[in-house]
Amino acid sequence: MSTIYDWVTLAIFGGLVVLFLQRSVDGAEKQDSIWTYLPPAVGCAVANYLGNHDQQAIAAVLIIAIVGYVIFIMKPFGQKA
Repeated sequence: MSTIYDWVTLAIFGGLVVLFLQRSVDGAEKQDSIWTYLPPAVGCAVANYLGNHDQQAIAAVLIIAIVGYVIFIMKPFGQKA
């Protein structure tokens, strides 16, 4: 935990874990598939790796894409699709 990429990707991944746990105990009829969480989780690992290996621009773009995916596809602040 020595770079900003470590902290940012860990925070995003932690948010994914909380979202998954909250939705898994929700009584809703339609539950999220676990596969929905795979792209942002893998993206966090890749962004962290790239950020730690002097590829900051690509890592930053990937982090923005991950946040966009979570907001627009997973919809954590509204009704899920």
